[in-house]
Amino acid sequence: MKTLDIVTSNGALAVVLFPGKGRGVVALRPFSAGDLVERAPVIVVPAHEVATLCTTALGRYYYEWGEDDEQAALALGYGSLYNHSFEPNLDYEFREDENVIEYFALRPIASGEELTINYNNLGEFAAAPLPFDVR
Repeated sequence: MKTLDIVTSNGALAVVLFPGKGRGVVALRPFSAGDLVERAPVIVVPAHEVATLCTTALGRYYYEWGEDDEQAALALGYGSLYNHSFEPNLDYEFREDENVIEYFALRPIASGEELTINYNNLGEFAAAPLPFDVR
């Protein structure tokens, strides 16, 4: 990996600036398949406030949340900064009863590798188009 500008780090993960792409998260140590990479607490936004959230800069960083997906969750830590990939190296699971999202390595991840998730999650809609150009 070429040297990237680290914006912030917790020792295992770092937010970096990717030229021509913007911010992203990289691993600062290796992870094995199945490892818990991050357990990110979330701020839950009630359904009646989601439309307002979408009109703000935060509207690009939330997860659909709740049984009916009508609430939103803003992941703290690095959770709202993982970039999208249709071939991600992380999967994530909502722990709604604990107000956290857990991110797990789908395969071995090398130190310096960008950490990505599929914004459509992994399942029936994993390959669905996104409303932006994927870089």
